[in-house]
Amino acid sequence: MNKFKEIRPIVLGLAIENGKLLVSEGFDYIKKQTFYRCLGGGIEFLEKSTDALKREFKEEIGTDIIVKDFLGISENIFTYQGKIAHELVLYYSVSLSDKDYKDEYTVKDDNGESKALWININDFKNGNKILYPEEIFRFL
Repeated sequence: MNKFKEIRPIVLGLAIENGKLLVSEGFDYIKKQTFYRCLGGGIEFLEKSTDALKREFKEEIGTDIIVKDFLGISENIFTYQGKIAHELVLYYSVSLSDKDYKDEYTVKDDNGESKALWININDFKNGNKILYPEEIFRFL
């Protein structure tokens, strides 16, 4: 699937601990903007969204998660690195086991390596840091 030519179904997990949200850090070189996004990714054909979410967390940060409540869905049309993309995003609350908890993780995905860290939700709500997709604020 070409994520810049088709509507892409994705799933994101909202892991919240002590008022902090686990997010991966990204950078758009065209916008010159650092942003954050919850972990997750594409749902493959014949794969349930909850299974996709578990797979994505395992691939990205090497940890198992417990998928809890379905929070909702949103449609996200956005520009990244100068290309327009279109997603249908399913959101779930998730938790990590205490044994897998770290302050910071190395994320391995299609874009190479980046980091995931726990950031205070208020930093996103007050605009100090950018969280995408914007519709996620309905679920925080």
